[in-house]
Formats: sequence, C-alpha cells, structure tokens
Amino acid sequence: MLDHIGLAVSDISRARAFYDQALRPLGYSLIMETGPDVTHSGGTWLGYGPHGKPVLWVGDNIPPGRGYHVALEAESREMVRAFHAAALAAGGTDNGAPGVREHYSPNYYAAFVFDPDGINLEAVCYAPE
Repeated sequence: MLDHIGLAVSDISRARAFYDQALRPLGYSLIMETGPDVTHSGGTWLGYGPHGKPVLWVGDNIPPGRGYHVALEAESREMVRAFHAAALAAGGTDNGAPGVREHYSPNYYAAFVFDPDGINLEAVCYAPE
C-alpha cells in the first residue's frame, strides 16, 4: 500500500493553482508546504490529501519527467465528473472524459486529465451508478 507519492513540476505557482482547484472535488486540499530549508535540495513541495494527511506531493526541485500516471479514488461518479470539470477549468488538458471503462472492470468509472506539466491524473470510482 502506498503512503504518498511525489511528482516533479516545472512551476510551483502554476502547480498550486492547478492542484488546488483540480483536487478540491475529490476532497483533497493543501495540507503542508515545505521550503528549501526543509527539503535540503532547494525548491518547494506542496502536500495534498484528504482528511488532513498529505498523500500527493508536487515539487519543483527536480526536472519533471514523462510517464507519470496517478489515479485517485473518488467516492462517487459525481466526484469524478466534478474533478474532470475542475481540472479542465484549472488549465488541464482532457485525456479521457468521465465514463465507464469496462475493459478494466464493469464499474470502473473514471476521467483523465493532463496537468500543465503533462502528468496524467485520473479520478476513479468503483461504485455502481
């Protein structure tokens, strides 16, 4: 089981604006911010999560890479739709509209967006309609 994940971004201010808005419908908020004095590598890291625990970190102290994919669980299909809409409004790029992906499982309802650095974010819900 994962405890948290970190993703490199090119512009921490742009990332903050995107993730603040895109993750809100999933119940995620900015929990913690660490600066260069804490990371010892220069740069800033932002920790997002639900229930007061940062599980998704974005930071600007290393170059962003390609191939990142992060799927965040949503409690309802409405949350998946709200995530998709919020992420697009925050400057994300559509990578798959909300819908059932039966090739994964009969109730796999998901939406995909690319963040401003090309990170593939997904919100997924397994609950039936």
